[in-house]
Amino acid sequence: MCALRFFYGITLGQDDVPERIPYAREPRKIPVILSADEVAQFLEAVSSLEARVALTTAYAAGLRVGEVCGLKIEDIDSSRMVVHVRHGKGTKARYVMLSNELLGILRSYWRLSRPTGFLFPGRDADRPIEPTFLNAACRSAVAATGLSKRVTVHTLRHSFATHLLENGTDIRIIQVLLSHAKRQSFTASSIARSSVLIRSLIWRMARFSSSKANC
Repeated sequence: MCALRFFYGITLGQDDVPERIPYAREPRKIPVILSADEVAQFLEAVSSLEARVALTTAYAAGLRVGEVCGLKIEDIDSSRMVVHVRHGKGTKARYVMLSNELLGILRSYWRLSRPTGFLFPGRDADRPIEPTFLNAACRSAVAATGLSKRVTVHTLRHSFATHLLENGTDIRIIQVLLSHAKRQSFTASSIARSSVLIRSLIWRMARFSSSKANC
């Protein structure tokens, strides 16, 4: 394209050519997806308790890195079994499902770490954990497991959505959970299917987190 622009614009003196030559669209990259076993293997390799629980939460709730970093203790609503995501993309708030297994992991983590404001505080307790910390934890876990895939927090989010879709969850429900669509009503059957899948996928994380917390 640059050669054509140079030929027509410089050699032939046709300055309007760039407007007449469409730019080729870059093909969208296919997102990296982990299998359920790879997710468990990856999370088990995260050495930091805080990072491991934060990444488990990101996967089990389908959260973006900024959303999981911004969670506060008060956002975990165990009475309604939802997580209140206050700092979504475009400042949009939403609720996502909270499974019993994830709640158990979060309670074990809280008993060990005793955070008071942000669920995952940074070095300064008044500020949240930094996305760079979680990204570094991802790189270390990949190196420890020998996975050939490049894993980020967003990889866990894509994997969450893919696993729900493969399990038969309505794509409209997944879009709502990921904040890709306007809020819709959750049917009892769709919630049941999604909850069963999440439970089956994170039970291993619940087991090793509980054992490490001695709870």
